[in-house]
Amino acid sequence: MVSPSQVSATGAAHAQPVTKVFLTLWPIVAVVFMGFLTIGIQLSVLPLHVSEALGMDSLVVGAVVAAQFAAALCTRVWAGNVADMQGPRRAVLLGLLVVACSGLAYGVSLFVPAHSSGALWLLVLGRVLLGCGESLIVTGALSWAVGLVGPQHAGQVMAWVGIAMYGAYAAGAPLGLALQHDYGFAGIALAAIACPVLAMLPLLQLRAVAAVAQRRTPFYQVLGQVWRAGMGLALCSVGFGVLSAFVALLFAARDWGQASLAFTAFGVAFILARMLLGHVPDKHGGARVALVCVLIEAVGLLCIWSAPTPVLAYVGAALTGLGYSLAFPGFGVEAVRHVAAQSRGVAMGAYVAFLDMSLAITAPALGALVGVWGIGSAFLVAAVLVALSVLVALRLMRLPVSVGAAHA
Repeated sequence: MVSPSQVSATGAAHAQPVTKVFLTLWPIVAVVFMGFLTIGIQLSVLPLHVSEALGMDSLVVGAVVAAQFAAALCTRVWAGNVADMQGPRRAVLLGLLVVACSGLAYGVSLFVPAHSSGALWLLVLGRVLLGCGESLIVTGALSWAVGLVGPQHAGQVMAWVGIAMYGAYAAGAPLGLALQHDYGFAGIALAAIACPVLAMLPLLQLRAVAAVAQRRTPFYQVLGQVWRAGMGLALCSVGFGVLSAFVALLFAARDWGQASLAFTAFGVAFILARMLLGHVPDKHGGARVALVCVLIEAVGLLCIWSAPTPVLAYVGAALTGLGYSLAFPGFGVEAVRHVAAQSRGVAMGAYVAFLDMSLAITAPALGALVGVWGIGSAFLVAAVLVALSVLVALRLMRLPVSVGAAHA
């Protein structure tokens, strides 16, 4: 077993300035941002579109939102093998093309009667394509970035990629409402096509990373190495899942308005924490950082649940973003340090698959709960589930460090 001092010394030997890492990674950060802006513009709009324009109940709203995460879950390992065997650049480019196709599905749905099953299924198809494309983009981007700067900077890689993802959510939420107001859902569909196409431009400026594997890595092999960290990610991701699926409905039910500001508060807090503290999991240990952060996230969800005014709900959203910001790379550092380089893409896919699993289950399950106990109950249950990830962090802190895997 390696002591914390040895880990810190090893990390210091390979350390690069944070700014140097960012200068290497910025094209990947830009690509991920533009790709995920497609998702961000839908956050405040899609649940209300399904509920109001299509006349569906909260359970159907949750199922439509969850379709993206279910599709991503089912394609993570395939995306990881594409990145490992064909190279991360190809994985990212293919992902952007698939995301653009999701916008086409949204556009076609507008030519079908709104209250027909055809319109609903076209939206589901769009969400499935979005999930498949997102899986390729994230898995390829993470594998590409770690290949450029080394696994000793895995925490910073996940921090910057996460900034791009959730920054896109924060910027996309008000942008989506503006597009919906001026152009209707057609504006959302067009933006879902344009954003991934524009995201292809930064790829031209970035050095490709060669494929690292000659054959597929069995999923069960990698799963056995990352499942503990993955369970921590799954539990702490419930907070983001409930926020993305139900905060707009919560604001509508309480007649507060400006639900997009909750997404913005979440995203701003998330990004600031990543920018200022993104190196902390690499320096002090992922499990220790995750332990503190999930408690902050749980408190934020409790604030939203108990909020008598929208101001406290905004504060709760910010605390949720602050806590979740470093929980993802915190658990991620624990996952990466146990896998070899030739399996890194699949390992990244397997780890992020726990996020997909969490989000795929969260929306429909809590949607059913909302129908019985009311919209606020979703945030209370989410706070309890997030707090349970403390147990995972405590367990990971007791595991030995695999030096060979960490620096493969």
